[in-house]
Amino acid sequence: MNTSNYRVKRVLLYPLAAAVIMTAALIPPHGVSDASSDKAASASAPADSRGGSASGNRTAGNQQQQALSRVAVIIDDFGNSMRGTEEMFKLPVKITVAVMPFLRSSEQDARCAHELGFDVLVHLPMEPRQGKPEWLGPGAVLTSMNDAEVRGRVEAALDNVPYAIGINNHMGSKVTGDERVMGIVLEVCKERGLFFVDSHTNYRSVAGRMARELGMPPVENHIFLDDVHSASHVAKQMKLVQERALNQKFCVTIGHVGIQGKETAAGILSGIAGMKDKVQFVGISDLVREEWKWNSRLTLP
Repeated sequence: MNTSNYRVKRVLLYPLAAAVIMTAALIPPHGVSDASSDKAASASAPADSRGGSASGNRTAGNQQQQALSRVAVIIDDFGNSMRGTEEMFKLPVKITVAVMPFLRSSEQDARCAHELGFDVLVHLPMEPRQGKPEWLGPGAVLTSMNDAEVRGRVEAALDNVPYAIGINNHMGSKVTGDERVMGIVLEVCKERGLFFVDSHTNYRSVAGRMARELGMPPVENHIFLDDVHSASHVAKQMKLVQERALNQKFCVTIGHVGIQGKETAAGILSGIAGMKDKVQFVGISDLVREEWKWNSRLTLP
């Protein structure tokens, strides 16, 4: 071979060989995933106390929270120092506290709930189709009332329970089926930047349909936790809550303080243990804002 030709080929081949070597170094071997490359890349990123990238962990945590199905647990019948009140306030997840108006601890329970970061609802007594009148409690809304009387009862109840961001019905199977009365209740809610949660004591309730017509969120209860008064039953109901939340993206569920309040709290606590990594427990206002994009102009005292 001519010496000059050999020198030319050598000059041309060296850069080519170098380029091949550099390319091979950048391509991961067969069977190595992108995640492995990410791990290597993140080695130089700032780490938090758990050993990962601080920004990466925050992003992953936010994405995981957004991906989780949401559960809103509403506890009814606060306001009369009922059995189970203390246990409910100690639950390790966010709950919504529904307070009956005009009772001895109505204001106290509402303030305590607010201080704990829980949502507060007015648990408004409403006329049922059946049941004893004394079960209703003071300030009940009745279908026999005229429009002004209904409005007066709703407004007085809201004024009596501080920090309320909405209303749900105590009993009320007759009222929630009455378009005239429910129209007034929802009208007051809308005027005050509140929403109404249908406890679903009446499967023919008009509340959801009328709320939609008024541009309000049609929120309703899906599962009663303590229709049977035992901790084991409540724990089983919590599994149904999880199942519905995972299938439908969210679930609203209702339990109670009262004669069996401690048992209900124990059942909820037992159910939480198996759900905490699968669902996100939220206040009802969080769910309404995220699910129905409801942004009220409510101003709390």
